[in-house]
Amino acid sequence: MTDNTPHPSDATSEDEASVVLDAKGLRALAHPVRVQLVGLLRKYGPSTATRLAERLGVSSGTASYHLRQLGAAGFVEEDTERGNARERWWRSVHRTTWFNDPELAEREPEAALAYQQSVASIYALRTQQALNGLRTMPRVWRERFDLSDWVLRLTPEETTALYEELSGVIGRYRRDTPENAATAPAGAERVGLITHFLPELDAPAPSSAPEAETP
Repeated sequence: MTDNTPHPSDATSEDEASVVLDAKGLRALAHPVRVQLVGLLRKYGPSTATRLAERLGVSSGTASYHLRQLGAAGFVEEDTERGNARERWWRSVHRTTWFNDPELAEREPEAALAYQQSVASIYALRTQQALNGLRTMPRVWRERFDLSDWVLRLTPEETTALYEELSGVIGRYRRDTPENAATAPAGAERVGLITHFLPELDAPAPSSAPEAETP
């Protein structure tokens, strides 16, 4: 989500704009609507329950309830500079979320699975939304759109090394933050980069020995 990243820890990721999920935070985010609400506030900035509900296609009461739960868990807070007696505004407290504790996942398996499934479904939704808008997208961006996958055969250690190398490459580019958006060069737009490391442990390895001929 972007900024929802259930992946092994990375020393460069933990800064004041990031939150590393503990048991309480994991349980609070173990609902797809809450993950989406946090994502929308990070992407578009402060908003009201009514406007967020319209984007998600849920009732304002549902959005309000989940925002209060997120507020109690420390993921969002009331934006008192924008709100008034009739309209309550919310903003995200963090820019990114990190879930990097295998022991926590073992202690809270249901919450961990629910959170990860929510993140995966949101990634799929974002991909579909981009596809739906592809025909009307400016050609210069349409030609940069890409869906690719590579199937590798790696050890766990090689997989970690690959992740660290990719993180180093991505880290050289401009993050989408309000500050960077204000100073980015002309033509810069928000670009979503989603990575999946999906072990397929049940996939049989190809046999290296030639098959015997049938007499």
